[in-house]
Amino acid sequence: MSSEIRLAFAHPSERAAATAPRGPLDRISLRDHIVEVEIGAFQAERGTTQRICFNVVVEVEPVDAPIDDDVDRILSYDRVTEAIAHELSEERLNLLETLAQRIAERILLEPQAVRAFVRIEKLDRGPGALGVEIVRSRAQMQADQLIDERPHPRLVYLSNDAIASPHLSGWIDQLEGRERPLILCVGAPDLPAPQTGHKMTQRRIDLLAIEQNAWMLAARDPRCVVVSTRTELDWAMKNGQISVWAPSKIVLDAVDGPSAHPSDAVALAAWFAATFSAGEMMVIGAALPSDAKAPLRAVDVDQAQL
Repeated sequence: MSSEIRLAFAHPSERAAATAPRGPLDRISLRDHIVEVEIGAFQAERGTTQRICFNVVVEVEPVDAPIDDDVDRILSYDRVTEAIAHELSEERLNLLETLAQRIAERILLEPQAVRAFVRIEKLDRGPGALGVEIVRSRAQMQADQLIDERPHPRLVYLSNDAIASPHLSGWIDQLEGRERPLILCVGAPDLPAPQTGHKMTQRRIDLLAIEQNAWMLAARDPRCVVVSTRTELDWAMKNGQISVWAPSKIVLDAVDGPSAHPSDAVALAAWFAATFSAGEMMVIGAALPSDAKAPLRAVDVDQAQL
């Protein structure tokens, strides 16, 4: 028992050695890699950074032929630090468990990688280090996790006039029959929102106003499902579900968030389209933003055919 407890707190390299499968595997390791990042589920962890420590061990297949001191023949340490940096830049996360899982999966995309041990610890949340440790193997991963096949959706922004239009169901019929996954975006309803006089709380209220309108759209057509997370959107795109974007979580969790104010809902939707590499964004019943990074097309609200 004492050896099991010692191993539980040992460095991932010792864990890897103690649980090694049959047959020799090489290991590369990253020790005590500290990054300052905003992460955490508590309100006190929002708007501020904290030190996060990463310890990672990757078991790799030995190279059969001579390496010849060629860096291209091995799994570079840079690939490990790049995996960490990539996942930290994707979106703001609440849980270390989510971050560890994503880092392990990204590392295991490397053809040499067999198992990944990822330990992440918060250094500033108490007198000791608080963290998680996971181990993932390439064999555990599903085939669709090993290949990034995220589809490029079609986004459609609907003005309030468009939501109320008698053409709404017909538009959805037309869009549903096209190949790309469909995500619908809306703005706030034509009602005054509460005013707080405080920038951060007002932003949340304005985003929630958009979400109220998303639920109004979902009530108009049962094919439309309100979604708020990237996980839900990924699943919906892969399974043919029509999604209505509830923006609060993705906007507030974005590492490089939108410059558009929630009141400029078309520009906000265009930012979202760019983050999801949308193939096209259609805007029904509203003006196009001037600096969008996704291809845009305007449609008159009285136009029956898209």
